[in-house]
Amino acid sequence: MTQHAAVDPRENPLLRLESIEKNFGAVEALVGASLTVHAHEVVAIVGDNAAGKSTLAKIVAGVLQPDSGLIEIEGEQVAIPSPSAAQQLGVATVFQDLAVANNLDVTANLFLGREQRKRGSFLLDEGEMDLAARRILTDLGARIPSIRTRLGELSGGQRQAVAIARTLIGNPRIVVLDEPTASLSVAQTAEVLNHIEKLRELGLGVIFISHNLNDVRAIADRIEVLRHGRNNGSFLGREATNEDLIAAITGAFRSGDALEGYRRG
Repeated sequence: MTQHAAVDPRENPLLRLESIEKNFGAVEALVGASLTVHAHEVVAIVGDNAAGKSTLAKIVAGVLQPDSGLIEIEGEQVAIPSPSAAQQLGVATVFQDLAVANNLDVTANLFLGREQRKRGSFLLDEGEMDLAARRILTDLGARIPSIRTRLGELSGGQRQAVAIARTLIGNPRIVVLDEPTASLSVAQTAEVLNHIEKLRELGLGVIFISHNLNDVRAIADRIEVLRHGRNNGSFLGREATNEDLIAAITGAFRSGDALEGYRRG
């Protein structure tokens, strides 16, 4: 995996979350959490169970709304009240369940809910969708035997590739991937990490949520640690060690040390 040069933190980010709070009754899921993501950048979010990772992802995706805090996209303050609003703002998300239809082929899954129709007709423009599907899969470097293959006949890594490719249909600026390498083989994981690298090369900002620290260190430009809903460390991916990250995840590391080092760098 190639590592891109560190993004200048002073540049206007694609996405900025500041002081995000989210409670579920008496449970504090996020407590003043903050996050920035730039174009051409993969930002990984790591943390133990119940650290707030998925809650933060769902807020970016419009599935949940924060109780307070600031959300900006390209410097403009926004609200994300629904998944459709997130899509309109250029945010695409792939959750762990993938939400694919195993009985449909690759093209049908890519355009599920966004089918293209022939001009002046209710008929599907299958030729145009097939061309777009092949182009997107090529851009992503996905190894799919045929766009006519049903999803149920593909490997876990190939299904993940289709789910990631589907995010590109709406020309997003930001892609959120929630545990995309979970339960995959070593070879399939390597392919998915390559797809993430392609998203970065295409100029997108990528939020990569994972429990696998080796995967995170292999692809992330920056790694943000959440602990009990709070930021507890920010590391450059090319410099972080598993020991650094585990210390931040478990609380042995004090928040602010790595952040200050990142800002100076």
